[in-house]
Amino acid sequence: MLVAAAVCPQPPLLVPGVGAGASTELDDVRAACGSVLEALRDVDLVVVVGQSLESGPFPEQAWGTLRPYGVPVDVGSGPGGPRLPLSLTLGRWLLEQFVATDLPGPVLFIGVSDEATAADCSTLGERVAGQAERVGLLVMGDGSARRSLKGPGHLDERAEPFDDVVEEALRRANPAALAALDEQLARELLVTGRAPWQVLAGAAVAGAAGSRTWRGTVSYAGAPYGVTYLVACWMPG
Repeated sequence: MLVAAAVCPQPPLLVPGVGAGASTELDDVRAACGSVLEALRDVDLVVVVGQSLESGPFPEQAWGTLRPYGVPVDVGSGPGGPRLPLSLTLGRWLLEQFVATDLPGPVLFIGVSDEATAADCSTLGERVAGQAERVGLLVMGDGSARRSLKGPGHLDERAEPFDDVVEEALRRANPAALAALDEQLARELLVTGRAPWQVLAGAAVAGAAGSRTWRGTVSYAGAPYGVTYLVACWMPG
């Protein structure tokens, strides 16, 4: 059953050294991620969920790299096993930086396709929640990449209202609001977090079926490069 969830963004700049020193501009985001990851210490299993080309689990020996982003950082055991997408690479990096030595149980990495429907994500979330008695979920993904003219997708006036809905849903620990996110609009706004957030919604509803309620906190919300980054935590209420 899901007992804790941390929500983090997936910019490569989270890793110091990426972007010729610009990563220092995300020091507050990095610190917020470290704070919410504290919620994952007292669990039997950590499941990291992030956008991938295809939905499904990755084996334990899967690894990732940030070399395409100009920094020689490999995450995991290195070449030889399956390669993680960016979302799960950064999820693994965050765990290694902040809580790896204190995790009492294993870590499972699961990719979810942007083509997955809300129903698909809900079903996956229910399965994830049933993986262990105490499951901690690390949900990786960014909001809209169209928050400013300098953003990757340029400015779209629909971006801020969309991100506001997500932020409020995370703050209120509202699975229904996450499950109701418009899939097509999320694609048009270049959102990478929609499917992972909806997996969280499914896992949280499965927990609520066991009479569990949730309280949410948002420790960071901003769009420093025209991309919305949200850091949040859900704990039993």
